[in-house]
Amino acid sequence: MKSIYSFLLVAFSFVASVAAQEKKSVLIFSKTTGFRHQSIPKGVATVSKLLTKQGINFKHSEDAIHFHADSLKKYDAIIFLNTTGDILDDSQKKNFQRFIQSGKGYVGIHAASDTEYNWPWYGALVGGYFASHPEVQEARIDVLNRTHPATAHLQNTWVHRDEWYDFKDIKDGLNILMTLDETTYKGGKMGKFHPIAWFQEFDGGRSFYTGLGHTDESYDSELFQKHILGGVKYALKIK
Repeated sequence: MKSIYSFLLVAFSFVASVAAQEKKSVLIFSKTTGFRHQSIPKGVATVSKLLTKQGINFKHSEDAIHFHADSLKKYDAIIFLNTTGDILDDSQKKNFQRFIQSGKGYVGIHAASDTEYNWPWYGALVGGYFASHPEVQEARIDVLNRTHPATAHLQNTWVHRDEWYDFKDIKDGLNILMTLDETTYKGGKMGKFHPIAWFQEFDGGRSFYTGLGHTDESYDSELFQKHILGGVKYALKIK
């Protein structure tokens, strides 16, 4: 009996050790030097709860000091949540590039595409830059890929209320998850093909971007919460 107990104790310790080694950690980064979204606190709180439920460690900050090489070693992915403007200095940019090149992940939410316009590598990482938007309104989203973790829970179409970005410099070769039907809302400028969420393998790492996430109310949507969490799981390489 004692030998069985000892075996189970060793086995449990081994499993716990492996689980600890595999536990993922994420930095939620919401620094802004341009427009500041009022929904940032709601977004951070919502994403924090999602990560907690999944047993994923996280830290939220608006201090770019975390983009020091030693600090970045703590994380497996970084979420840019409604960041805007130029937010990293040259040294921090180089460290972030090395982070992605080491196989780590990036998640961009909404205004992450309104960030670092003068840094081509970042533009390629995100997949495109914000260009304009009409007023907040309801629109129909066409879900093109329903096998990805960020969209597997969705039907073929999704009606959602948000601020709908038009993009410029959309990168060729992106894996488009969802597009907007511009006939269902006013003010869209991209025409028949209007990507709004995508993913890619980039420079050794993984990148996921969604254009949703402007309003407080959007973060209350369970469908949007699952959309974000699926993107994070993709970036972290977990199922």
